Amino acid sequence: MRYRTIGRNPDSRRTVSVLSLGAMRFGTTTDEATSYAILDRYVEAGGTFIDTANNYAFWVNGTQGGESEQLLGRWRRSRGVGDEITIATKLGGRPDHPTSTFTKDVESLTAKTIRESAERSRDNLGTDKLDLLYAHIEDPRVPLQETVEGFAAVVADGTVGLLGASNHRVWRLERARALAAAAGLPGYEVLQYHHSYLRHRTDEPTLRSPDGDLGVTSGDHLSYLREDPSLCLVAYSPLLNGSYGRTDKPLAPGYQNAGTATRLTALAEVAAETGATRNQVVLAWLIGGRIPAIPLVGASSVAQLEESLAAADLDLTQDQRAKLDAAH
Repeated sequence: MRYRTIGRNPDSRRTVSVLSLGAMRFGTTTDEATSYAILDRYVEAGGTFIDTANNYAFWVNGTQGGESEQLLGRWRRSRGVGDEITIATKLGGRPDHPTSTFTKDVESLTAKTIRESAERSRDNLGTDKLDLLYAHIEDPRVPLQETVEGFAAVVADGTVGLLGASNHRVWRLERARALAAAAGLPGYEVLQYHHSYLRHRTDEPTLRSPDGDLGVTSGDHLSYLREDPSLCLVAYSPLLNGSYGRTDKPLAPGYQNAGTATRLTALAEVAAETGATRNQVVLAWLIGGRIPAIPLVGASSVAQLEESLAAADLDLTQDQRAKLDAAH
């Protein structure tokens, strides 16, 4: 396993593995015994960066979420896990009432809600401090100043370390970070978005945004990250739910664009050259890319996890990277 440091402040920065494990389905569709086995193997292999959210996975059983955090809390206690493992969670997307469908009726990003939700997550995870806390989705209902100050307050309390954001427009990220900097407050340092080797369309409307999908890395996001190397990109769903390697998992419509076929050809060629799977090449490309990302992978079995773990130590040559980068 390889590692990198995220965050600039010596008091909050963390050294984490270059491969993060997603716990979204742990405690719901992935049962407790299997979840524990996956977590144990990940840590045994040197993994130190686990990701969840306070609304995972409400849609499975019609709840408000929390099942994933609660399972991680039980696992932490049963294994004696401490500060050596970084657990990231998110708030802002928890539904206001039990539901099985995605809805606009979710908790806000007011200072009061940030404090209450962070406390609930700490209780679920069984920890006094959240290592990394994200604003899960943007909240245009609340002034950014209040949200910025609300996150800074829980950091000042010592109950939260690093701050991050996902599913935000670039201008809202920049404005929030500028407000924090002007006030001498901690701001977002980790960005979590859907990012992979194949590029997804960003102009398709979603439930929350008629202007396009806020969860997908756009050219603006990549340019923003390139300009500020201190920011860290965590790339969720990097393996496209199995579409790179399984014929029964066709690509989603958002990937049906002019560059897809060319990039798939390059990917197949590099996989053949390395003897690695397409999934492993994608993960290695992300980890060592021009804008290095931390892939966030899910797993429903230990065997599935093993394939991703092997990618952490896969070295692509300059020629192979050039071939992948040049495909359009």
